[in-house]
Amino acid sequence: MKRTLDLDMNQRPVVALADEYPAGFVDNAHSHERIQLLYASVGVMSVVTEQTSFVIPPQRAVWIPSQVRHEVSCRGPVSLRTLYIDPKYEREDPDCHIVEVGTLLKALILEVTSFSSSYDLSGREGQIVGLLLSELLASPKVPYAAPMPSDPRLVRVCREIIDNPSDQRDIDKWADLAGMSRRSFTRAFKRETGMGVALWRQQVRLLEALSLLSTGSNVTTAALDVGYESASAFCAMFQRAFGVSPSRYEF
Repeated sequence: MKRTLDLDMNQRPVVALADEYPAGFVDNAHSHERIQLLYASVGVMSVVTEQTSFVIPPQRAVWIPSQVRHEVSCRGPVSLRTLYIDPKYEREDPDCHIVEVGTLLKALILEVTSFSSSYDLSGREGQIVGLLLSELLASPKVPYAAPMPSDPRLVRVCREIIDNPSDQRDIDKWADLAGMSRRSFTRAFKRETGMGVALWRQQVRLLEALSLLSTGSNVTTAALDVGYESASAFCAMFQRAFGVSPSRYEF
């Protein structure tokens, strides 16, 4: 497979890379000169930036603006398709966000990944890249993310929850981990994330559950794996968050 350093990034609006990663692989915090679109055609990734954390199943991709530091972790084996996009195509409101990958967009991503880095801009390949960019820039942002705090003490807690959403530690234990009093911890967490710890952990659990369901887990298994005591409790929370039951959610 071609690695990033082997690709000519200067001559084409989009350059694509395909690679395979094993379960547990972690690409430590880094950034790129170009916009990056990360899409796992198989497998589930988690992506953490200084502002947000995402869980990315195969039906979604994450748009990462240029110069934004991010860490990528593979929950299981991942077939990764990465697009490096000229920064001039940055959206008017640039931020990391989720992109829904439907049938057309998936086909375009996979097709462009097969192109050489010196593809013909004036021919069929250039036209496909143009359609791909149009689809990406027109795609709505999907609000499936958990905001990250900036305080390193709070980040430590959030990373523990992201790595193990089923962790049942209470507020006092999370405050101890942060090295803060309960009152200071809860106030700081809400100030930096806009929500309390319980709600933030619930968001992470729901995102993880979405990924598990999208890759074939049944409702009961997904519920227990992310820390719910019963499938019924999970289904009630899922219904409140997404407006439909897990069995009716469209992946």
